[in-house]
Amino acid sequence: MDVLEALRAESGVVAVVGAGGKKTTLYTLAERAASDRSLRAVVTATVRIPIFDRHVEEVAVTDDPVAALERADAWPVGVVPEREGEDRYVGYDPDVVDDIATADVADLVLVKADGARTREFKAPNEREPQLPRHVDTVVPIASVQAVGKPLSADHVHRPERVAAITGLDRGDVIRPEDVARVLASDRGGHKGVPDGATVVPLLNKVDDAKMRDVAADIGRELLERAPAVRQVVLARMVGEEPVIDVLGT
Repeated sequence: MDVLEALRAESGVVAVVGAGGKKTTLYTLAERAASDRSLRAVVTATVRIPIFDRHVEEVAVTDDPVAALERADAWPVGVVPEREGEDRYVGYDPDVVDDIATADVADLVLVKADGARTREFKAPNEREPQLPRHVDTVVPIASVQAVGKPLSADHVHRPERVAAITGLDRGDVIRPEDVARVLASDRGGHKGVPDGATVVPLLNKVDDAKMRDVAADIGRELLERAPAVRQVVLARMVGEEPVIDVLGT
């Protein structure tokens, strides 16, 4: 299945949260939307985001992203409010992303809505995620590579919050059901999702047959725990054809 279709990212506002491939997912969706479907795709953030200029046609650093997008003539485009140091941009307030969503300046708005410090798995803190009100699809991400690893800061962002959801202790081995439990929880992958938004969990880094089996175990458990979730996407987002499988309807 096409990755845009699988992740319900064919139009509207799509926010990615979680850990284990948010940025790669954003850039892949933006490139496919612009090149394969000639969509006006935008990459932005409501939190800090590493410099991503090479993944888009241009990045506009601006307090008025709507005006900047009205002037754009090559897509995808990045919009951010300011640069912070040499390695990252600051994100907009969610209300600004809502302004982009309600203006006729883009077909697809892709939003990084939390951080994970390059870990494979996470649960959000009290200030996360920073979701705009007009979000259409929320994509909670977890790397299947977290399974089999100990619950520690080496592999998990905010392990204490994962422990609170799963009942694991620090150092315990992460199991497929633990990943599913966090992604299905309103303290995890469903935290702050507005009424009416679609949630499409993404299990990333399915690099081989063994990881596909692990991902399938997570996906089946997740579908049982979260009845509102209609499908779970198994993927290798760095692959030429990212979607490995789609579980559910």
